[in-house]
Amino acid sequence: MNIAIIGYGKMGREIEKAALAKGIKVKSIIDSSDKNAGFKEITKESLKEVDVCIDFSSPGSALSNLRKASSFKKNFVMGTTGWYDNIDEAKTIVKKSGIGFVYGSNFSIGVNVFFRIVDSASEIMNSVEGYDVFGYELHHNNKADSPSGTAKTLGEILLKNIRRKNKMLFDRIDRKINPEEIHFASLRAGSIPGTHVVGFDSGADTIELKHTARNREGFALGAVIAADWIKSKKGFYSVDDMMKNIIGA
Repeated sequence: MNIAIIGYGKMGREIEKAALAKGIKVKSIIDSSDKNAGFKEITKESLKEVDVCIDFSSPGSALSNLRKASSFKKNFVMGTTGWYDNIDEAKTIVKKSGIGFVYGSNFSIGVNVFFRIVDSASEIMNSVEGYDVFGYELHHNNKADSPSGTAKTLGEILLKNIRRKNKMLFDRIDRKINPEEIHFASLRAGSIPGTHVVGFDSGADTIELKHTARNREGFALGAVIAADWIKSKKGFYSVDDMMKNIIGA
C-alpha cells in the first residue's frame, strides 16, 4: 500500500514513522508551509501511485483537501477534527466521487476501547441517580481546537446513555450548573499528548475512568491501520465502524 500524508506537523511525522515501520510506502508528503514536504498542494502529480491519503492538517482545510483528493479517486483517512459541522458536505463529496472515506475524533485503538468502556459504565450509571457526571481533558498548548474531538465524542456517549442529563457544557460557566447538565472542561499546557477523564461523583465516593496517551504513537498507528482498512472500500465510514470490524464490538 502507498499513502500520502497531508499535513506534515507532529502527527504527520509520527504517521510517517508508523507507516515505514509497517512496510508501507509514503509516496507523498503534502504541506503548504513545511519546507521538508515534497509537495505544497494536492494535485494529480502529488497523488501519483497513492492508494490512500491520511489527513492531519487543519479544520479549515479538511473539506478542501477531501474535495481535491476525491477528484483523483483517492480513498481517504480524515484524522483532522473540528470540521464536523460540515459532515453532510463530506458525505456528498464521498458519494459523488465513489471513494472510501473513514473519519474519527481519535484513531488510537486504546482511545476507542476507552469509548466502549465509558459507554458500558454510563449505561450502568444511568440507573444510579445518586451520582453526578463530569469530564475533563488535557492537551498540549499547540492544539488548535478546544474541546478536543475526543471530548465531544465522550460527551455524546454520556448524553446517549444517562437519561437524566440532556446538555453538555464545554465552555467556562459563571453560574450554578443545572442538574440536567454535564460540564466537560478543557486545559491546554506544555507538551501533553492527550488525557481524558470521565467521572461519576456522589456524596460518598468518586469513580473515575481515565485514558492517558504517553505520546502520539498510538494515534499514528491507528491512522495507518485505518488506511489499510479503507484502501479497498467505498463509502462513508467512522472509526467506530472500523473498530466493530477489528474487535467485533
